[in-house]
Amino acid sequence: MTDSQSSRITRALISVSDKQNLEKLGKFLSESGVEILSTGGSAKALSDAGIPVKEVGDHTGFPEIMNGRVKTLHPKIHGGILARRSDETHLAAMRDHDIAPIDMIVVNLYPFEETVAAGADFETCIENIDIGGPSLIRAAAKNHESITVITDTLDYDAVIAEMKENEGATTPELRRQLAARAYAKTAAYDAAIADWFAKQNGDEFPQRHTLAGNRAQIMRYGENPHQSAAFYRTADDRPGVATASQLQGKELSYNNLNDTDAAFELVAEFSEPAVAIIKHANPCGVAIGNSLSDAYNRALKCDPVSAFGGIIAVNRELDADAAKEMAELFLEVIIAPEVTDAAKEILAAKKNLRVLATNGMPASDEPGMTLKMLAGGYLLQSRDAAHVTAGDLKTVTKREPSEQELADLIFAFTVCKHVKSNAIVYAKDGATVGIGAGQMSRVDSCRIAAQKSADAAEAAGEGDPLAIGSVVASDAFFPFADGLLTAAAAGATAVIQPGGSIRDDEVIAAADDNDLAMVLTGIRHFRH
Repeated sequence: MTDSQSSRITRALISVSDKQNLEKLGKFLSESGVEILSTGGSAKALSDAGIPVKEVGDHTGFPEIMNGRVKTLHPKIHGGILARRSDETHLAAMRDHDIAPIDMIVVNLYPFEETVAAGADFETCIENIDIGGPSLIRAAAKNHESITVITDTLDYDAVIAEMKENEGATTPELRRQLAARAYAKTAAYDAAIADWFAKQNGDEFPQRHTLAGNRAQIMRYGENPHQSAAFYRTADDRPGVATASQLQGKELSYNNLNDTDAAFELVAEFSEPAVAIIKHANPCGVAIGNSLSDAYNRALKCDPVSAFGGIIAVNRELDADAAKEMAELFLEVIIAPEVTDAAKEILAAKKNLRVLATNGMPASDEPGMTLKMLAGGYLLQSRDAAHVTAGDLKTVTKREPSEQELADLIFAFTVCKHVKSNAIVYAKDGATVGIGAGQMSRVDSCRIAAQKSADAAEAAGEGDPLAIGSVVASDAFFPFADGLLTAAAAGATAVIQPGGSIRDDEVIAAADDNDLAMVLTGIRHFRH
């Protein structure tokens, strides 16, 4: 037989849990003279729509048993799918055993992930692990030389169009594409099951780790124009850029997505109205306030130059007052849990501005995983969900921090968690006033942050650098006293750091000599 003859659809097996557009496909196949085999709910849905259908049990001569666990696992089904139409020995076996060819498989799988997401018990989840479906899909995909396999309702129209154009047949190109999607489907399905089983067994890092995602967007380019990129969504429903609805603006870029995620995760740390302005995945201004408008203006003051072309995240419904303030600055993205109609109207004038609504805030202490690719592998670790409270802090200097200093120390250390190492954050009255990020030397981060505070004061028309009277946070210990002395010279009055250096005594003595209050967290926040 020729390829075109073998690809003509004469018999199809349909067994789907997602019945969207099933009637449309079934009607077309029936009108095209295709015999339809089906099972259970799919057979009923087709029959109720007036579409002729033959039960699989009538086709095989063997009834569905074990509450549906065994229905398509039969030689007359798999032989009809796996037989190579160009192999005479396969055709002879079909004749000898009365096996009719099956040219199309339309299968989507039991909703395992949805069942888990709904909080079902262990036994219910187990019963929603599909066995026959993946077997049918994999068999059909293996024999795609002859078989058309459909695993996604979105592919119905393409198959119908090809059959119309090719006298009831599909092309080798489409069958190969569908086969690739089919194997991706079963791989992702098994990955979800493996991940769930590992969690049930308390195995945080199983011997074989699996990861699956659904492509959400092919991008114009990656971090740079010469790089290709795509955005994939996983089954994780954590509110953020991956789950957000885009209300307006241009298509999000690779860098937009990366920076917006960083911004939203930062503001999720705070219960008070908070605003974070991000540039290249680092905050250039963060503040809490009585309102979003108040917090935005205080965050912007920290580094108005870097904020140009930045990303803004807020942890409250974005209102008209804050939107009006933000609209005065050129921005790439604004992300919020919700956006009022009045704010939407104000921002609509900025047509290129991307505005995202997530319909919720992520829990900053929620467990989860982060992944970093390496050549030949990847690093998997738990999300940095650590927090410090006043009760966690140990004062190691002669002077205790004041109540306001203590509040600012905790605020600064929280921001520090989201700044690339080596990270230094000066803060005052619930707002950053100088940030030093990503330096090879901690003392350089101290100097840069101090300079930023002086630049911000000049931009605001104020005489003294904003760091005067501030507190300073360091994401890791001071290896020498030089960084601490730089912070003291910049005007800091209190310090928060993890501690743990072999020179802690030297650093503490330098703090006492400069009348600084210092508290240790015992927790560091490296971010690379």
